[in-house]
Amino acid sequence: MCLITGHFIIKHIIKIPPQNLNLMPTVACIATVAQLEVICREQGVKCDELGINKHNLCDYEVEYLCDYKKKVINIGKTQIVQELYLVKWKGYPESSNTWEPRKNLKCVDLLNQFWEDLNAEMRRQKKRAAPRRLDPATVSQLIQRAKLRQTLKQWETHLNSLGTHKGHIYVRNQVDLEGPPKNFTYINDYKVGDGILLNEVSVGCECTDCLENPVEGCCAGASQHKFAYNELGQVRIRPGLPIYECNKRCRCGIDCSNRVVQRGIQYSLCIFRTDNGRGWGVKTMERIRKNTFVMEYVGEIITTEEAERRGHIYDKEGATYLFDLDYVDDEYTVDAAHYGNISHFVNHSCDPNLQVYNVFIDNLDERLPRIAFFATRGIKAGEELTFDYNMKIDPVDAESTKMDSNFSLTGLPGSPKKRMRVECKCGVPTCRKYLF
Repeated sequence: MCLITGHFIIKHIIKIPPQNLNLMPTVACIATVAQLEVICREQGVKCDELGINKHNLCDYEVEYLCDYKKKVINIGKTQIVQELYLVKWKGYPESSNTWEPRKNLKCVDLLNQFWEDLNAEMRRQKKRAAPRRLDPATVSQLIQRAKLRQTLKQWETHLNSLGTHKGHIYVRNQVDLEGPPKNFTYINDYKVGDGILLNEVSVGCECTDCLENPVEGCCAGASQHKFAYNELGQVRIRPGLPIYECNKRCRCGIDCSNRVVQRGIQYSLCIFRTDNGRGWGVKTMERIRKNTFVMEYVGEIITTEEAERRGHIYDKEGATYLFDLDYVDDEYTVDAAHYGNISHFVNHSCDPNLQVYNVFIDNLDERLPRIAFFATRGIKAGEELTFDYNMKIDPVDAESTKMDSNFSLTGLPGSPKKRMRVECKCGVPTCRKYLF
């Protein structure tokens, strides 16, 4: 929604003199930017806040294409077939849509997208090619897809505005008309629930080079554990062992080899709609090396008692985003149902390419680790990212006697919380057929 003040409406539509404008109250505008642009152009009003001036007040930009038809034109004894497109103009109401010949349209990307949608619709209708004139149902479908694409693009822009990480997040839906999830807030760090306190670390390392010359084993050594990463930032300890990264009290800088998870997502990822009934999924847009950090599992930290209560509600909805923080004790759970990051959309696989590690950075409370996903193998660009919702760690030779080998989601085997049986749709040859 637009946060331009109500002065815009007052000044331009009601025509309050500028000298009296400061006497008017400032209010949040309930109209979208697009709606305000429509008002400006309908009224012939210039607005600095919206970037509408005398030079572009009457400009026409294609927002999307709504319809298509072929028209036969007789020129003497010659018949010419002309392609026409119904154009929705950006900043103008739908009543201003006009039919335009192909030669007038310079929007190559929008034309390609229109034909991609139209051809997909023809395949769905089991037709070989588009007819000379589209029926109303097909036109409605194309318009809905165009509007959905705009909505998803806005959501994509919003998601990327929230992070400071290197990787870009894309959003794509070529399957159905499902838009961004409702009642979901994207966050980049834990949201701490009522009655839970995260105690910040009070000491840090004194290393100048934590990888080559660690002082007393660096932060991992202080907790009697191994340094987790190699010179490329790849994890080199076995799953089940904790990762202790350098923290805000450490002498080293942000480029330290022991600061990996805290730098955030480094790869461009895509939230996409799956075509086999698994809802949204996540795929990588670039190659990911084996043992490198991919993302954290972020959500709301709640007590196990609250997780039990919410779990029964989620059962009825047929989904759960509860992840036990059971490194030493089963006291807390991460709930990513309504607050979370891109990991909220990562699907299960019985043969996953992501592995879970417990990570400690600025909070050393072993009951409250951060949950990080690392690549179990090299992952190709375009490949879906998955982890095993029923993941288990082999505790053999694990250094910590406090290790809990169950890294599973709430309600999976080994957890005290019972969950309804859910069919698995991962489709790999080794599929166990059921998630829980």
